Amino acid sequence: MKEVGIALPKSRGVGVGVLAAFLLCFIFYYFYGGYMTLALFAGIILLIFYYAQDILLYHPDLPANSRIYIPIPTMHNLPHITVSIKTPDDVTLHAFWITQPEERSKSAPTLLYFHGNAGNMGHRMQNVWGIYHHLHCNVLMVEYRGYGLSTGVPTERGLVTDARAAIDYLHTRHDLDHSQLILFGRSLGGAVVVDVAADTVYGQKLMCAIVENTFSSIPEMAVELVHPAVKYIPNLLFKNKYHSISKIGKCAVPFLFISGLADNLVPPRMMRALYTKCGSEIKRLIEFPGGSHNDTWIVDGYYQAIGGFLAELQQQPLLKAPEKSNVWVELEHKIIDV
Repeated sequence: MKEVGIALPKSRGVGVGVLAAFLLCFIFYYFYGGYMTLALFAGIILLIFYYAQDILLYHPDLPANSRIYIPIPTMHNLPHITVSIKTPDDVTLHAFWITQPEERSKSAPTLLYFHGNAGNMGHRMQNVWGIYHHLHCNVLMVEYRGYGLSTGVPTERGLVTDARAAIDYLHTRHDLDHSQLILFGRSLGGAVVVDVAADTVYGQKLMCAIVENTFSSIPEMAVELVHPAVKYIPNLLFKNKYHSISKIGKCAVPFLFISGLADNLVPPRMMRALYTKCGSEIKRLIEFPGGSHNDTWIVDGYYQAIGGFLAELQQQPLLKAPEKSNVWVELEHKIIDV
């Protein structure tokens, strides 16, 4: 459990850094005077703001013991095996592979599940139970780097690297239909899904993408959660951007947007904006009036709506992927049809 020891004291390390910074300012003031000290102080504040953003965004330790105790699928009578997925940058991801009975697993869709920004994948097991039994999908649940028993530290680029590694892993297996791969992401996981779906290489590997209660970008969420004046902070100062609103137009894969209209964290208008700007010719927005940020999946009609979208795709050919190959290069119950 070495990775737990690395991840837990992150906030303590920031505190030590702040104290060291103030000591440096005092020494600077003593030798160089006020103006130089003021400039140094401003630079330190910007650095603290930049690097503290990970603590504000990623919460792998909530609730307590989330890096140690991961509920397993057998607790919900789901058949599974535990797998380890190696990423190109040598991080090891902890994952659960949950398959339909053998006679169905090779013909069933496979859903790759990306969770939100707190806890671990085991906390989403009841939702996965519903996906397994109502949608009859195989499911690969993945813990991001720095979450649960996965090694590493969470970063924006790291999380999307994890998602690509999970897709690559599925393509090494021979007990599933690779033409029926579904990406599903809730909240932070939705931003990961948008990034992968906007990539030409990986977008072509997907049957469809589904995002639920996700945001348009981190800078826009900061305006919502902190203060309207945050909109004047340059994008350059945001360590994590997850600029889905700029990437979604490059997505050609069929897209389903699920929005809980009672979401008090992510404004539902962000989901509508993503839906509107999505570049796919096959896209749907499903809004659930009683759905909140974390539990839209318990609202009546949730699984039926997703099932209807998947059934519709069986009758339509997949579309061409966009021309751009990787967005990172460019970016350092109501159904609405088109």
